[in-house]
Order: sequence, then C-alpha cells, then structure tokens
Amino acid sequence: MKEIYEYLKNCGTFYLATEEGDKPQMRPFGAVCVFEGKLYIVTNNKKEVYKQMKANPNVAISGMYKGTWIRVSGQVEEDTRREARVAMMDANNASLSKMYTVDDNLMTVFRFVNGKGTVYSFTKNPVEYSL
Repeated sequence: MKEIYEYLKNCGTFYLATEEGDKPQMRPFGAVCVFEGKLYIVTNNKKEVYKQMKANPNVAISGMYKGTWIRVSGQVEEDTRREARVAMMDANNASLSKMYTVDDNLMTVFRFVNGKGTVYSFTKNPVEYSL
C-alpha cells in the first residue's frame, strides 16, 4: 500500500473513475494520504463523484510517472471521522487549504477497504501491490 501511495503522490495528478448508472465517469484528483494504514482520497460531498462513490463503491484510479503507469482498483467507503480529514489536510495542506477546512461540512474522505494496484512499464514486468 505504501508503494501505491508514493506512486500517486509522485504523479501529482491522477484520474479517478466511478460509475453513474451504466456510464463511466472520470475526473482528475491530486490529494491522497495514508491514515491508520489505509489509502485515502478526498472530495466535496456536494459533487457528483461523492454521490457516485456512495451509490457504487467500486472505483478505479490511473496515473503516470516517469514513463510508467499505475492502475488501482477496489472498493472505497466514506470515513466521517474528523481525524481522517485532519490527516488528509495535513498531508495535502498546500492544495486542500485553498478549497476546504476540516470542519466546513464539505470536505469528506474515502478510504480503500480493499483493492490492488499494478505499476506497468514498457520495459519491465508489471508489479502488483495490495491495498
């Protein structure tokens, strides 16, 4: 899991895929953290992506870094604890503090409850990691 976290941090921007009905939806994300040994992402609870993850917790992430790419898939669940939001803010303060505060009733975090990530390249065998 640590390897997936480090890879996504190095990407800067990665892309989160959800589903709305029978249609895929994808958008850029950039904030990620580890809290209590789990990988977390953050969003605004007024956005469609929030509603999509609540309705169907199966998500996928893709990103690129230094000629390699990662694919992450798994299930997420919302963590409503303040401590989880604080951990996210602490890990991403420069970007998140422009959009959220920990207690603004907008910022919410989701943790991966299971899943896997695979790093690919054109020159090496894929490397798989568990979440």
